[in-house]
Amino acid sequence: MEAQTTPQLKKPPKPSKPMTELWWFFAAAACVKLLLIPAYKSTDFEVHRHWLATTHSLPLSQWYFDETSPWTLDYPPFFAYFERFLSIFANLIDPQIVHLQKGLNYSSNTVLYFQRISVLFSDLCLLYGVYRLTRKLDSTRQKLIWVLVVWSPMLVIVDHLHFQYNGFLLGILLISLSYLEEGRDLMGGLVFAVLLCFKHLFAVAAPVYFVYLLRHYCWKGFVRGFWRLFILGAIVVAVFAVAYGPFVYHGQMQQVIHRMFPFGRGLCHAYWAPNFWVFYIILDKVLAFLLGRLGFNIQAPAASFTGGIVGDLSPFAVLPQITPVTTFILVLLALSPCLIKAWRHPRPVRITRWVAYAYTCGFLFGWHVHEKAALHFVIPLAIVAVQSLDDARHYFLLSTVSCYSLFPLLFEAQEYPIKVLLLLLHSMLMWLGFSAQFAKRISLELAKSEKKKDKEGFVIGWVGWSYLVGILLVEISGQFLHPIILGDKLPFIPLMLSSTYCALGTMYSFIWQLKWILDS
Repeated sequence: MEAQTTPQLKKPPKPSKPMTELWWFFAAAACVKLLLIPAYKSTDFEVHRHWLATTHSLPLSQWYFDETSPWTLDYPPFFAYFERFLSIFANLIDPQIVHLQKGLNYSSNTVLYFQRISVLFSDLCLLYGVYRLTRKLDSTRQKLIWVLVVWSPMLVIVDHLHFQYNGFLLGILLISLSYLEEGRDLMGGLVFAVLLCFKHLFAVAAPVYFVYLLRHYCWKGFVRGFWRLFILGAIVVAVFAVAYGPFVYHGQMQQVIHRMFPFGRGLCHAYWAPNFWVFYIILDKVLAFLLGRLGFNIQAPAASFTGGIVGDLSPFAVLPQITPVTTFILVLLALSPCLIKAWRHPRPVRITRWVAYAYTCGFLFGWHVHEKAALHFVIPLAIVAVQSLDDARHYFLLSTVSCYSLFPLLFEAQEYPIKVLLLLLHSMLMWLGFSAQFAKRISLELAKSEKKKDKEGFVIGWVGWSYLVGILLVEISGQFLHPIILGDKLPFIPLMLSSTYCALGTMYSFIWQLKWILDS
């Protein structure tokens, strides 16, 4: 008689070790950010302080009409609600922070620490997004992605020095992507709709989301597909109704839209983002110079790009003027190969790449792009950087040049060592991390999937090294040689030079991503 076996009871799940380790990564980054609290802050610091005061001191019906300060509210309603939530605690700590009149340009230690720490706490959203996207990966890849994202020097420079809440917003994006990669399309679409109601500039990826969700989630036969489309549309409409409904009720929508889309700001920001329009501007200036020397009557534009002026007063002397519609069409054209791929082969594993590519297109060809928008594609690409040696090489160059392109944001002498050390440390960590990953095969499956050339380890080649050395030469030229040779003359030349050189790296990234999409 066979002995009866008693069923074994399942042991309760242990606490997630990866999450615990991720907390340590976050804590280490937080300590560095706390040390930077007294450092440089831009006008964006006062912008967000004023938004705290606007949302706390005024009724909702006046938020988008207030002109107490030049820094008027121009983000979508969910971000305004977020500021209103923060203002509750700001008022408890120091009522003057949220005072509409007395708080103008308020710079006490209380407002400094409160706003700095509010950004740090909001980064918990980024932490959760990274955890969701990496929880099923092996330990080596997990930790490498944590280093690339949680310890990103770009986020430190933009959020914790210059001052913004990009980590919080990118965390929402990563959460949305994590749901899509899991096949939970409704949740992914809902979270992305929430993100658009926090910051509308993330809408550049909306065509990718629309095509992917329509094909992957809704394309299931006529009746079932229509029902799914209805559900998805209802969820998106519900999110936007919650965000914009109160402003529709108060008859404010026209004013809200006007604040959110100030097209009068011009094609380029005062500091040129390293994108396609840099080359367009340079070409126009070269043509104007040559035609002028040949005897043509070329009038200099009223607002010169090299003067660092924000505006669009006939900026081009020779080439056709660029309008917002032109940039919109160019972005869609650049995005079209990705949309075709998303329709033909809507695979969840590729959605993060497609979204990153969409933000690359928006950065390169968009209207009035800020240099800080590079975060929109650099952070998502960190998730795919560990998938192959080619991805790692591409990301190493892109992340390095994107971080360097942010240097002009910190223009005071006391912050110079900080940004240099951040970039050097980031480059070293990337090199060590990628080298460790590709020097050894962590599993037989990984060894079979890699090409023979991957066994060489992590190398970037002489072209990559030459470009990185060029960054060093550009920095030496603008930071040290320009003051010695030209003094105070032509002060915008170093910015123009660094922006143009970084634009070469950004264009390379765009071409590399486009080639990957076409070949995949």
